[in-house]
Amino acid sequence: MDLVDQRKSDSKAWFEALQQKLIDAFEAVERDCVGPFAPGATQPGRFEVKPWERIDHSGEPGGGGRMALLSGRVFEKMGVHTSTVFGAFAPEFAKQIPGADADPRFWASGISVIAHPWNPNVPAVHMNTRFVVTSKAWFGGGGDLTPVLDRRRVADDPDARAFHEAMRDACARHPAVADYERFKAWCDDYFFLKHRNEPRGIGGIFFDYLNSAGDSDDSAWDADFAFTRDVGSSFVAIYDALARANFAASWTPADREEQLVRRGRYVEFNLLYDRGTIFGLRTGGNVDSILSSMPPLVRWP
Repeated sequence: MDLVDQRKSDSKAWFEALQQKLIDAFEAVERDCVGPFAPGATQPGRFEVKPWERIDHSGEPGGGGRMALLSGRVFEKMGVHTSTVFGAFAPEFAKQIPGADADPRFWASGISVIAHPWNPNVPAVHMNTRFVVTSKAWFGGGGDLTPVLDRRRVADDPDARAFHEAMRDACARHPAVADYERFKAWCDDYFFLKHRNEPRGIGGIFFDYLNSAGDSDDSAWDADFAFTRDVGSSFVAIYDALARANFAASWTPADREEQLVRRGRYVEFNLLYDRGTIFGLRTGGNVDSILSSMPPLVRWP
């Protein structure tokens, strides 16, 4: 196995292991919840896992993935999906991807997490990390938090402080490759609804094209990979804590209404701007998995 194939194998194995860690953690949250419960959502949820396969636009096999969806008493909808896909970009799309303009072949593996809780006091959340190989190779991803109540969409809210501290600490453990202030600013810029002139949530970190020393330096690749793993592990720990801190808080019909309206903004961002959605749809990914980030109920007043 050559160096690039080993890196592909190692990253794919991590994303799949992280998926199982997330499944175990949030099924435990479902079991431990003490209410209050939404009407008809009183039983702890379990993830339903479905594999899928992809055909490349050339007609050849193009990899696939494993989507895991949960609907329970804490999470109205939660998805934890992995994919490993390969093939060749269509010519009009290849021009937009680093390293694909001369050679359109690609390989990509990653994990994507989205959670839409019942309780408006529990923030919605997103996390994605990935490893992409064209004639170049890089890691990308991050995590961001979206409180759905305006009174909690402030920088000094306990959830916002805790989430940013977790992401800051993950970066601090990898100073050679991760710059929290840069990744935080990148996140704020990326998760912004330009047509409404407002942020999607309270931010987190976002990074892309992370390849610290080219394609031949083992130690640099290992450092990038270690940071990417730390982002995933840190995310599991902090969102588990935030869900548990809030799932017993009471809420009102007005809170639920505000939550559904805020979810509308989430839909707008994912359909208009989200790179993962665009990449998945443009490369023939699994539509059910790609669009599972959409909230189950939403309002536009």
